Amino acid sequence: MASLDLPDHLIHTLSQVLNQLHEVLPKIRQEPDFSAPAFKWQDKQLKPIFDPKKFDLDDLKGIETQKKKIIQNTLQFLQGLPANDILLTGSRGTGKSTIVRALLNTYQHQGLRLIEIERDDLRDLPLIQNIIADRAEKFIVYCDDLAFNAEDENYRSLKSVLDGSLQSGSSNFIIYATSNRRHLLPEFMHENTPVTKVDVPQYKELHPQEAIEEKISLSDRFGMWLSFYPMDQALYLEIVEHYITQANLIFNDEVRAESLRWSLGRGQRSGRAAYQFSKHWIGSQLLNKELSDNQS
Repeated sequence: MASLDLPDHLIHTLSQVLNQLHEVLPKIRQEPDFSAPAFKWQDKQLKPIFDPKKFDLDDLKGIETQKKKIIQNTLQFLQGLPANDILLTGSRGTGKSTIVRALLNTYQHQGLRLIEIERDDLRDLPLIQNIIADRAEKFIVYCDDLAFNAEDENYRSLKSVLDGSLQSGSSNFIIYATSNRRHLLPEFMHENTPVTKVDVPQYKELHPQEAIEEKISLSDRFGMWLSFYPMDQALYLEIVEHYITQANLIFNDEVRAESLRWSLGRGQRSGRAAYQFSKHWIGSQLLNKELSDNQS
């Protein structure tokens, strides 16, 4: 059979068409590799994360009450006992996300697994449930920085999975979410003002109280709320000292002063700021030592 001798411009055109089709057509679905300890939900697939960043629960200072509650709930979940979905809310940088990731490091050997999901993919929660339905492992489905705008409809999928559908209540599936605000949907000042005839033209909400209840009900479907609060200077310095001494360096007046300047520059005293300063200080000290050793 004679081979086709196509012109270069036609080959180029066909190549472009194939590339465009590749972008439009759905990705070929692969079976999840459940040997991984963590996953990222992406392109409607569980993408394995074989070496997730490790956090230690003992490194989290000043949130002992929150740690105790989330550990107890997680242990109940791992033992197949009744356990609640959890909403972790409060100030930024106070350990909400880290505490969830640290659970994986602590309880991975007991069969705990973590699935990270973006807010815009929450409509896929029933699909995730189906994929892991027959697995022996226990999965925390984790959504970081959860919040919705007034037009976002993804919250309805989350409500349904939390406790509003016949499929919810899976024994190997639980949801932990973090947010900077308790009420996940925006509320407006006019919703708390009395409604009068003047305020209600034909295109406005006739039953505003029902709309408010709709917004509040999402948070209510999380069985447990854990609140995280801003920290004072003493706790901030305690966290810095913990990381500095953990690296076998000395926490002295110079480190104390530099860490306070760091927090002022960031505009916050938080566990995140303390951790970031500690990385900066430890790295700079080790680099200086390495340069000094090379010069000698």
